[in-house]
Amino acid sequence: MKLVAFAVAGFVCLASMASTSKAEVEIAVVGPMSGEYQAFGEQMRRGAQQAVSDINAGGGLLGDTLELFVKDDGCDPARAVAIANQLPGDRVKFVAGHLCSAASINAARIYAEEGLVQITPASTDPTLTEQGAANVFRLSGREDQQGILAGELLARYFVDKKIAIVHNDSTHGKGLADTVAATLHAAGITEAWYEVYEPASADYSGLMGRLKDEGIAAFYVGGHHSEAAVMIKQARAMGYAPQLVAGDTLTAEEFWQISDGAGEGAIMTSPPDPRLNPEAATVVARFRAQKFEPAGYTLNTYAAVQIWVQAVRAARSTAPEDVIKAMRSTRFRTVIGEVTFDTKGDVSTPRYIWYRWSSGTYAPLQ
Repeated sequence: MKLVAFAVAGFVCLASMASTSKAEVEIAVVGPMSGEYQAFGEQMRRGAQQAVSDINAGGGLLGDTLELFVKDDGCDPARAVAIANQLPGDRVKFVAGHLCSAASINAARIYAEEGLVQITPASTDPTLTEQGAANVFRLSGREDQQGILAGELLARYFVDKKIAIVHNDSTHGKGLADTVAATLHAAGITEAWYEVYEPASADYSGLMGRLKDEGIAAFYVGGHHSEAAVMIKQARAMGYAPQLVAGDTLTAEEFWQISDGAGEGAIMTSPPDPRLNPEAATVVARFRAQKFEPAGYTLNTYAAVQIWVQAVRAARSTAPEDVIKAMRSTRFRTVIGEVTFDTKGDVSTPRYIWYRWSSGTYAPLQ
């Protein structure tokens, strides 16, 4: 089977050429294919493309082939809404996306109106599934889950030391920071410093200097991995070595590259690495044969496509109402393990654990 890529109205499409007699079922992956979050967008794109390739190679979907549209929202809510309005005209039945919570939340309203099933591999803001739309599902955990874990760790190990919380005022970053703060407060601890910082800056030396002068022993970053990398690099350059704590965005390999080794010892919350699942071994090997490491959201996005396809097969229909019913009643076997969804559309068994960066790789914190 041969896949070809071509451009149609700003979309990148993958279509099977194995048989011209088969109809095509259109699906989409939407995320930040450019801009500061493009490393994660690349993970999403590669995950969706490999899933489509594997499904088409296995005979397709109900006798038809899948066609994948790849669209760049840049993590911008307005662009996400524009894309959401365009997709129904391209007969798209399912969306794997978005990455950023604000983009997912705003686009989800359009998908609900238009009857598109949405599975996000990454958006963590609780608001997404609290809106009550039946067509929205989430494979990642929620900020109010990983933020609690981070707050508990800080409360346990830094109870007698000064803690700072900083965030970039994004929906994701602020949500994490506020949950960490609330967890500390519940434990009787008040952070010594809480501040909003300018996103995507190349200079956080002023912020790091203030934390140093304040005697901050640990700081939590609610923001992007590149921002945290610049912060810790500039802190180390001034002889300041606080403990960096953050969320799952730090699982990007770019964090280590940008920090230039200063990220040694940084810890973050993230779901268990799906690359270690026995169910993922064959797919992981395919990615590595292509010289691509399926880190971050790659396998979550692959699983999102798997889940929708399995729901369609269970329903024997691509009609949204039939697929949604199957989504809520089926146990899905995927590269990230067995998946079921609760009544809100959240994954039923979310789990976060601690990871630590050391010598250029991250591994579970023992």
